[in-house]
Amino acid sequence: MAILKHIASKNADYGEAQRYLIFQHDEYTGKPVLDENGKMQLREEYYLDGVECDPFSFDMECRELNARFHKNQKYDEIKSHHYIISFDPKDRDECGLTGEQAQQLGLEYCKKNFPGHQTLVCTHTDGHNGSGNIHVHIVINSLRKNDVERQNFMERDCDSRAGNKHHLTNDYLVYLKQSLMDLCLRENLHQVDLLTKAERKITEKEYHARRSGQKKLEERNRQMISEGITPRTTVFQTQKEYLRTSIDEAAASAHDLKEFEQILSEKFNVKFKISRGRFSYLHPDREKPITGRNLGTHYEKDYLMGVIENNSHLENTGKDRTVQKEILPKEKIHTPEHPAHQQEIQTKTDTPTASFEKSGLRLVTDLQRCIKAQQSKAYAGKVKLSNLQAMAKTLSYVQEHGYNTVEDAEGRLAEIKKLASSSRKELKDIEGRLRQVNEQIHYTGQYLANKSVYSQFLKSKNKRQFRQEYSSELALYEAAVKFLKEKAGGGKLPTLQTLKAEKEKLLMQKKESQEKYYYYRDYQKELDTVCTNIRSALGQSQNRPARKQERDSIS
Repeated sequence: MAILKHIASKNADYGEAQRYLIFQHDEYTGKPVLDENGKMQLREEYYLDGVECDPFSFDMECRELNARFHKNQKYDEIKSHHYIISFDPKDRDECGLTGEQAQQLGLEYCKKNFPGHQTLVCTHTDGHNGSGNIHVHIVINSLRKNDVERQNFMERDCDSRAGNKHHLTNDYLVYLKQSLMDLCLRENLHQVDLLTKAERKITEKEYHARRSGQKKLEERNRQMISEGITPRTTVFQTQKEYLRTSIDEAAASAHDLKEFEQILSEKFNVKFKISRGRFSYLHPDREKPITGRNLGTHYEKDYLMGVIENNSHLENTGKDRTVQKEILPKEKIHTPEHPAHQQEIQTKTDTPTASFEKSGLRLVTDLQRCIKAQQSKAYAGKVKLSNLQAMAKTLSYVQEHGYNTVEDAEGRLAEIKKLASSSRKELKDIEGRLRQVNEQIHYTGQYLANKSVYSQFLKSKNKRQFRQEYSSELALYEAAVKFLKEKAGGGKLPTLQTLKAEKEKLLMQKKESQEKYYYYRDYQKELDTVCTNIRSALGQSQNRPARKQERDSIS
């Protein structure tokens, strides 16, 4: 997947960009890598071209242009713009992308989107930290050199004239991303939607902090192991990652904002705040809160309110329906090969189920992996108390539902997993049929909307001229007819009323199937929590071999 990054620079030394593109630099410090004689070393492989300039006199030509138009003379002016196109590492192996091809794509992209600017286009094949992903650097002088023909993406008339600065707006950035996506799709390269916000937003700064922190942690752990000390943790966690993990767990069990705030405060020592309708979170080791927008879309108001409201809805509807006795029988669980078991699963899958009533069980926190607990004894005490409360609720749950051994609970969990899987498959099938019907409705409407134009086309004397005047309408009609005939398979085309009736029927089936799937999904999560807490209390590993498992009494 190719991604686009933009950096605005106020550095008046244009030669620094040249040196970075040509010579080796340290990835973390950004300083040149020197040989034994103290001289900079050329990169092992790079491709360099200039647009509207000579690549090796880029700095001099930029300064001359700035002097001619009396621009870029102040220290706080943006002197250059640096765009980076990073291709997916899989493009090299699976799609045959080479450095030469990437350079040509970079030149094409540059000439199309930055016409009239002095530009350096340079392709590196080494990738960040030896990852091997091919990437293209595009460095442009912020001042336009030549007049060019005005393009659709130019928002102002002056954006096409010489002597004016490069103007990057949000709409223009969206256009640049779309242009890159179209380029990669045309070349059959891996690509994702760059216009959709990330659910978990990992910035470059956080990425480097996580890598350097993990490296330091591993060095410290090696030193501790050499001294005979067992490290408590092997995974480094940034402050943002700690917040994401805390918010995910709190949102999964909260039924309103007050409970959500209480869980974050009591269990994770994270302060929750709402300011101007935006959610923000204060890490225990920070003084300034971090907004949900900086963490990702799954940590902003709209998404979290949807999760919390869904939890509340499931709890309220679950109280009105008595399905607990049906779903939690105390009879012996049959093996998968037993016919009675197959019949029981089939009956439960076909029967609509009510929303699941949650019991509020939570996972026991592993003190060995909780960094905050290792740093603060007071916080560790709170975690121990919380663990005791969670284990008390787990024991009460086990006794209430008649599980005498660990294997009883895990057997029930395996059964519910199968029911959840089958109900999810059923839901996906219905959604697939619904997509097909929606597509048929779309093309049927397109067919009916342009049918009169096609009738006029058949009656017209000069069909060639008529097609030229109504080319778009005729193209839409013919595309709709082709699609509908393929779907009909030579039979009669369904009417719009028939399709809409089928859609309504599928929507009702989808709603029932969703309720069933959500029920088994939540039930599976709860049983999984129960089994995990039991294993933790008994000091057993979740992944130990089956030959070592024994029937442990938990009653």
